[in-house]
Amino acid sequence: MRYFREILSRSASFIKKHGLIADDAPIMVGLSGGKDSITLLMVLHEFLKRSKYKYSLSAGYVDLGLGADYHALEDLCRKLEVPFFIEKSQIGPVVFDIRQEKNPCSLCAKMRRGALNDLAKKNGFPKVALGHHQDDYVETFLLNLFFEGRCDTFKPLTYLDRMDITVIRPMLSVPEELIRKHSVNVDLPVVLNPCEADGHTRRDDMKSFLRQIESSHPMAKELAFRALERNQLGNTKGKWDH
Repeated sequence: MRYFREILSRSASFIKKHGLIADDAPIMVGLSGGKDSITLLMVLHEFLKRSKYKYSLSAGYVDLGLGADYHALEDLCRKLEVPFFIEKSQIGPVVFDIRQEKNPCSLCAKMRRGALNDLAKKNGFPKVALGHHQDDYVETFLLNLFFEGRCDTFKPLTYLDRMDITVIRPMLSVPEELIRKHSVNVDLPVVLNPCEADGHTRRDDMKSFLRQIESSHPMAKELAFRALERNQLGNTKGKWDH
């Protein structure tokens, strides 16, 4: 569990620095079935034991209607004694068959977030936790910069006033490689992604771009994260809470 200890340490520091958990508000982890969201569930489950805040924790899964087998996630949640909620949808068929999107990820992500927020809201969880990590944070900045001409990326904490939902991202300071090592080390019950676009997206291209940069400048991504956190986020404790 040595990789998990570092993930937990980084996440706990980030949570405290940016005030992501500052009360007993119930939290639903958006569980996609990938290594990132499963690791986040384990982080918040462990952080609950150590925190002075005694929030109730649950996991929410949005079934895209693509035939994914999520029973391993149910088993994990049962082992952790964390309630597991599922929202069945037809997001996959809508995106690929009805809309036939050439770049499906944006629409799919938007619909998944909406379904997850609805699931959290109707089950009494005003806070949703997402498993975005350091690589996602830097990649999203570059995607917005190169494809949309915007200097923007994730916030650690976002309040959605129309839904009265707060979204937190506790693992933004954690490199994806550390999560990958943890996943292999403990054999996480990762669910096979049935999405036909998996591995063929702009984000995958950006991952390759970053790897090329890191091959000659190993600290490039870490330095980019520090610069973005310093210039865009600062110390957001209390700033984003509503």
